[in-house]
This record gives sequence, structure tokens and C-alpha cells, in this order.
Amino acid sequence: MIELGVNIDHVATVRQARRTYEPDPVWAAVEAHLGGADGITVHLREDRRHIQDSDVRRLRELTHIKLNLEMAATDEMVGIALQLRPEMAMLVPEGRHEITTEGGLDIAAQAGRLATVVAKLADAGIVSSVFIDAELRQVEAAARIGARVCELHTGPYAHAFHGRGRDAESAPVLDELERLREAGAAVRALGMRFNAGHALNYFNVQPVAALPGVRELHIGHAIVSRALFVGMREAVREMKRLIREGAAGRTE
Repeated sequence: MIELGVNIDHVATVRQARRTYEPDPVWAAVEAHLGGADGITVHLREDRRHIQDSDVRRLRELTHIKLNLEMAATDEMVGIALQLRPEMAMLVPEGRHEITTEGGLDIAAQAGRLATVVAKLADAGIVSSVFIDAELRQVEAAARIGARVCELHTGPYAHAFHGRGRDAESAPVLDELERLREAGAAVRALGMRFNAGHALNYFNVQPVAALPGVRELHIGHAIVSRALFVGMREAVREMKRLIREGAAGRTE
């Protein structure tokens, strides 16, 4: 069964715009759970631009579904993960200049250091995930460092979809879907879990949900945006319905 992880970072973005106490990301996590979310994702960034340390602590204590902590592979973040012990820690590239994570982690270029991080997380019982571009070289490197999960970067697909007529059957979109399909097959062949995410929304999600073997989709900005108009619970419910419909039509 395909699962939906809801990223609530941008609930905290709204709060931090006023440096106040609302809206509360933990409240958003509860509403997402009630809407059918299977997990909650937060990215604790080095500059603490949205999610704060206290948010992650409270989420760890109060959520009843799995917590996925997105993090840079720094000593500080590894220490926080080892203390809080989320169900999954996803290693991502991070730059202060970026608005959101852009591009996958280059595992092949830093395999030794990342293998050490993955081993520390594994020793604490934390599943290690890596956010990578849909490239065989990176998938193979992820397997070498011991990652349990690969989340394939769907941004290129989403940008092709938006920029080329919003048509799931256009050639650029099909090309990006094929890249995801091939990389996903490699992930599974190497014994890792195939997840996907980044820039997915209510209009482009179903072709990705239909990819063979994809286990989880992680979606944040689109759901938080829709929640402004219909509420978090309903926004999650709508997204969950779409991905299940998409997954129902796939062939393994």
C-alpha cells in the first residue's frame, strides 16, 4: 500500500514570519494524521528558518505516526537525530541561499563520510533515507553506504509537467517519468525502499504514484497551500485519495 508523508515545514514558515506561536506545526501534524497521513516530515535546517528544535522535540513526543527528520549530514544534526530517534532520518543537501532543497545529495562524491553517518543512525535503530536525483550512479552509491531508503527527486518531473502544457503524456514529462521508473527499479533491485518527493501537487502526483514499487510520497508545500482554503485535514484527505487512485492503476 502506497503511503503519504506530509511535510509541515511551511506551517512553521508562516509562524516564523511573525516570530510568534501560531500556527503550531504540531497541531498541523495532528490534523494531517486525522486526514490520513501515514507520516510527518520536517526539515530542521542549520539556519532554523522554519522548523525549530522545540518543534521536533514536541513532534517526537506527541505524534502517533512515524516521524521523518530531513537533515544535513552534519555533526550537529546527527547528534539531534541520535537524541530524538525519529523513525527515519533523510539526508539531504542544504544551502542557506536556497528557498527549498534543490537537487539531490551527491552521495558518490562523499560516500565515505555519509557511510559513517548512516552507520551511526543504524546503530541507534534509525532508518536512513537519502534524497537523490534519479541517476543510477547515485542509487548504487546509496546502496554502498548502507542506506535503507532512496527518495528520488521528482522536481525535474514536476517542472517539466508545469512548463510543458500540464500534460502527463507530453514527451518531456514521459522522459522524466521514465528516468524515475528506471531509477526506482534499480533502488528496488539493490534491496532499498523506493520513495519519491519534491514539487508534487494535486495535478501531477498520480503518474508518480503509478510508478512500479514506489512506497511513499513526501509532499508538503502543495498540501499546506491547499489547507489555507479547505483545512489541513481535508487537504491531506484529497491528496491521499489521489495517490491511492494513481497507485491502483500501476503494474509491478
